[in-house]
Amino acid sequence: MSHPFDYSGKRVVVTGAFSGVGAALLDVLAELGRPEVIALDIRRPEGRIASYIETNMGKASSVDAAIGAIDGPVDVLFNNAGIAATHPVEDVMAVNWLGLRQLSEGLLPKIREGGAIVNTASIAGGRWPEHLQDVLECIAIEDRQELFGWCRDHAELVGDGYAFSKECVQVYTMKSAKATLARHVRTNSVCPAPIDTPLLPDFNKTMTEKTMNWTIDQIGGTIATPRDIAMTLAFLGSDAARYVNGVNLNVDMGFNAFMTTGQIDFSGLA
Repeated sequence: MSHPFDYSGKRVVVTGAFSGVGAALLDVLAELGRPEVIALDIRRPEGRIASYIETNMGKASSVDAAIGAIDGPVDVLFNNAGIAATHPVEDVMAVNWLGLRQLSEGLLPKIREGGAIVNTASIAGGRWPEHLQDVLECIAIEDRQELFGWCRDHAELVGDGYAFSKECVQVYTMKSAKATLARHVRTNSVCPAPIDTPLLPDFNKTMTEKTMNWTIDQIGGTIATPRDIAMTLAFLGSDAARYVNGVNLNVDMGFNAFMTTGQIDFSGLA
């Protein structure tokens, strides 16, 4: 009898599987039953996969081609690809937000009942309640060029694009969860704290190393490993999370809990 975390016989799609959390997810899935994994990335992953589709998540034509190349049913879509704000704002929004939405909606008709969509967001996107209507307005825009124009018109809000793109992912996770549930597909996101991945130096540049180290210090001085986040992604995609829908799950060793209850020491940022 299979256990609720079992991926045996399942077919999953993973974006951003070449390194970091995506590469760790391939290892975790192999341990949980070796499902058929279709990897979408700009470089071929070295982990256990069944097939690879070269895909630039920031280009609509590339994402469309990937959707068309995926035949037959899918059980779980892991939207894990992402880039830091060392790239231009439009590229950050295209990869982290637009590509994710396009792939999710394009593959939804192919996802089996009981399946799941799992997005990799970030605790950096946790400030969406302060301007929810703006985020809702942004994610309602379908045309890419119109969206980029909106971002330019709201440059102060969008900033370097990273945190705002993750706000879009968090709000979209909640908003789309009702539509996907109508097809008996769950949608959730994982919102990690800083992770020890190849992207960490980029985040140290864009968010400053001082801020990153301060955040890590507030949660006991330990930084998340790619495997820590991959295991949570695998949980949300599994049958063990069959009644979890529309949730942005903070995987931050309590950072948001400490923030909410006034237990964060801001003196280290002075």
